[in-house]
Amino acid sequence: MYDPVQLRTFLTVAQTLSFTQAAARLGLGQSTVSQHVRRLEDTTGRPLFLRDTHSVELTEDGEALLGFARSILEAHERAAAHFTGTRIRGRLRFGASEDFVLTRLPEILEAFRHEYPEVELELSVELSGILHERLDAGRLDLVLAKRRGEGDERGRLVWRDRMVWIGAEGLRVDPDRPVPLILFPPPGITRARALDVLQADGRPWRIACTSGSLSGLIAAARAGLGVMAHTRGLIPPGLVRVGGLPDLGSVEFALLQGLRPTPASDALAAAVLAGGDRLSRPA
Repeated sequence: MYDPVQLRTFLTVAQTLSFTQAAARLGLGQSTVSQHVRRLEDTTGRPLFLRDTHSVELTEDGEALLGFARSILEAHERAAAHFTGTRIRGRLRFGASEDFVLTRLPEILEAFRHEYPEVELELSVELSGILHERLDAGRLDLVLAKRRGEGDERGRLVWRDRMVWIGAEGLRVDPDRPVPLILFPPPGITRARALDVLQADGRPWRIACTSGSLSGLIAAARAGLGVMAHTRGLIPPGLVRVGGLPDLGSVEFALLQGLRPTPASDALAAAVLAGGDRLSRPA
């Protein structure tokens, strides 16, 4: 009933919230992507996306289809791997940014380990800037991290979202005093974005907390020490958006492979891309 090709296109549009970006990632024309989504909407009898000239959003039925589409594609890939007799083995050094610590990334990795038990998976969780450096130095094979900034088109786009200021409930930022910041240390990409937008806006700031651990930053924010820049879709429990500060813009998470891709890194890259919608929600 449901065409796997159309479902894969649907998942890619849902992850990128852009028909143009989905077409680029899939290597298809934008008209083909639109056609796949339209045919899937005809099959389900429901609209899956709300579209205008500026944005793309999932409908309630589109949200419901995410889980079904992922399950169908996973079953399809397991069957293909079984009957082709593919056996992938070897060492795979995978780096994921701190942003994904509290998401459902472990589910993707658990399914991958079950599917490819002969792959020795080594996971590194670090700041995106550090992961980029390690990949460039050949110390990682595959990286899931923020893109470095506007104009950076390396890797395959997994997910795009807005960045927002967050803090404890009831926290108010005094416009006449320096903004108290909770930051990752350099070379954190989120840190650089926060400082850049405040400087461009002429807002003075002070560092209230620095930690290389996301859980450390969250603890400081929950204690009311200050505000932190964070991805809108992954706001931790106990924290809320804080207004009155300059816009932080959007953020893109991409999957980057080393100079010598292997069957193992290709397989994990495919698994992450297929399950990318799981990364846009807290666990």
